[in-house]
Amino acid sequence: MVKRTDVVWYAMRITYSRELALKEYLDSISVECYVPMHYEKITYQGKERRKLVPVVHNLIFVHTSRIRLDEIKQQMECKFPMRYIMDRETQSPIIVPDSQMADFIAVTATMDEQLVFLDPVEVQLKKGDRVRITGGILKGVEGNLIRIKGDRRVVVSIQGIMAVGSAFIHPSLIEKIG
Repeated sequence: MVKRTDVVWYAMRITYSRELALKEYLDSISVECYVPMHYEKITYQGKERRKLVPVVHNLIFVHTSRIRLDEIKQQMECKFPMRYIMDRETQSPIIVPDSQMADFIAVTATMDEQLVFLDPVEVQLKKGDRVRITGGILKGVEGNLIRIKGDRRVVVSIQGIMAVGSAFIHPSLIEKIG
């Protein structure tokens, strides 16, 4: 059971696509947070450009204690209305385990254009083998091996929130784990 003073990763919603403004504020008060980003092609004044944007608007992960996060929510309610993303079964805020968040950050921080972001409903992760990547920039990342768009990919999931499929991983860099 997680105590209110334990520092854990919370999945949060913020309205009106203000996740980057909230991230800037949290960074300024030394509260660790993460917004998964990717490059998107946009057309501006007839020219195509790449722009770094959040993968999912209104989503931010915050690494702090429940007490500290409740204080921030109360202080910033007018400027940044935040809500916990709740687990439907337990009716409590979703808490992402540190190891799962570390794997998720490792995969998404590469901002590789071959990353595929998935809704957890789209992927039945229980069907894939549990694997660990043994080499390359994603060495040590654990996830489920599945086939997406014809390639073997390792999917790292944050239960009930999002899943991300890595770029193609060569079979020699994957080991099956229990």
